[in-house]
Amino acid sequence: MSTSIITKEGHEALKKELDYLWREKRPDITRKVTWAASLGDRSENADYQYNKKLLREIDRRVRYLRKRLEDVRVIEYSPEQEGKVFFGAWVEIENDDGEVKKFRIVGYDEIYGRKDYISIDSPMARALLKKSVGEEAVVQTPSGETLWWINEISY
Repeated sequence: MSTSIITKEGHEALKKELDYLWREKRPDITRKVTWAASLGDRSENADYQYNKKLLREIDRRVRYLRKRLEDVRVIEYSPEQEGKVFFGAWVEIENDDGEVKKFRIVGYDEIYGRKDYISIDSPMARALLKKSVGEEAVVQTPSGETLWWINEISY
């Protein structure tokens, strides 16, 4: 994996997930596996098989998070960013049809489970970077170009 960027909040969320998995979830599942194994025949023991599978998934996620946390670079807000779209910005945009969208530009690891976050690598984010309120951004989409106006930027 290559080094990627992440917001301070995103980094804290990954650390919190790792801590939860390692200190709470994994020990709980390990106890269940030990208990199920003590019942005897493991080949037909659904509790054992299910929890063993869950334990492998937790271990895989823990390994991923540990590696990812080593590889990410935390980008914090800087006053020089004010008034322009940069990493970590909340941006409100509007098109000619009056459709309004508001989202935050974040790193790849932060977009999952959030409808109001977009990746810095997305076409929309790339089109908005370094623009100010009132400027237009032309976004290349599979269906052609779309034009958006920047209404608001905040950090």
